[in-house]
Amino acid sequence: MTTTLSQPASSIALAPGAVVLDEYVEARGPWSAVVAAGDVLTIVDLDGNQAVDCLLYAAEDTTVRYSASVTIAQQQSIVLTTGSVLRADTGLALMTVVADEVGVHDTIGGACSQESNTLRYGQHTREQHACVENFLIEGSRWGLGKRDLVSNINWFMNVPVDPDGALGIVDGLSAPGKRIALRAEVDTLVLVSNCPQVNNPCNGFNPTPVRMIVTRPENIA
Repeated sequence: MTTTLSQPASSIALAPGAVVLDEYVEARGPWSAVVAAGDVLTIVDLDGNQAVDCLLYAAEDTTVRYSASVTIAQQQSIVLTTGSVLRADTGLALMTVVADEVGVHDTIGGACSQESNTLRYGQHTREQHACVENFLIEGSRWGLGKRDLVSNINWFMNVPVDPDGALGIVDGLSAPGKRIALRAEVDTLVLVSNCPQVNNPCNGFNPTPVRMIVTRPENIA
């Protein structure tokens, strides 16, 4: 399915229901919203091969936040796809992947930062905007700071693990219009950095916009 900017949100969302939010995240930009319990967030990779870094917090208590280690341990897999439950450090289920058109999403690649860019790619990248900076900018709207940042999810990002344990960041498996849908199990603050990385293939060296659509199924009051 190829999704254009002009298509109505109701025809694109993977979960049918009333559209309660429909927003675009510009290339390299941050985004956030509280997704109410029972609502479904569809993330649309408009142009394909765009990594979407993501953090989750319980909206009522942001000290309860997504934990990569708890999520991985509970599902016994380092990749996310349909059926994956995204859990907090307390074990609380924050969101569940209810539909996925890609099949593999990363939990271990982390978020780029100005410091990591400099270390990996050289001093000439020091001033490049990065995901950590996006998280700090957007998180400040919700009273979050650097100490509130934890290991993140990378939607649409392809990070294979070799038999010897080495990690690679390679071309994504997504394509224009591919989508993933997340149902909120509790009111959940979703914090996103539409990854600005241009030094590795996670964005095809060309960051592009994504679309965020929240729907409310008819059986949710």
